Amino acid sequence: MIPRPATEADIQPICDLVNHFAEQNLMLQRTPEQVRMALGDFLVVGDQNQMVGDQNQMVGDQNQVLGCGYIAHLSATLAEIRSLAVHPDHQGEGLGGLVVDHLVEMARARGVQKICALTLAPDFFYRQGFHRVNRWSISPKIWGECVYCPKFHACDEIAVLKILDSGE
Repeated sequence: MIPRPATEADIQPICDLVNHFAEQNLMLQRTPEQVRMALGDFLVVGDQNQMVGDQNQMVGDQNQVLGCGYIAHLSATLAEIRSLAVHPDHQGEGLGGLVVDHLVEMARARGVQKICALTLAPDFFYRQGFHRVNRWSISPKIWGECVYCPKFHACDEIAVLKILDSGE
């Protein structure tokens, strides 16, 4: 599977997938409006032909999103990976790494020099070539958004960063 740009039809499946993990306090919730505003920066991995047998499954049968993520530009040189999620039934299959690889390439093509993430799964990002940094080193993120988060003073996420260069 190859990640593709998200479309309008992917908005609700993205929300369903991300919000499944948000309900477990593993990531931030996304509304359809938030996804729509970032749609041009979202990538998805999906199976449009898979039928869904369980009506309680998180995504619909028309456009099943198995994985997603997007990049948010924090400054002219720094972007952040957000809403990186893989359907529970497909974790461990390499879909998350595939999405990250394509997001990194997308950021590089846009002239971004560094890409970061705040995560509860730092080992995953270490395997993708990121390294741990002090959260204050990504200050556009901290002062632009984190300061408004209810968990700001007790944040349990790890800041990771990858330096992008043209030869990577």
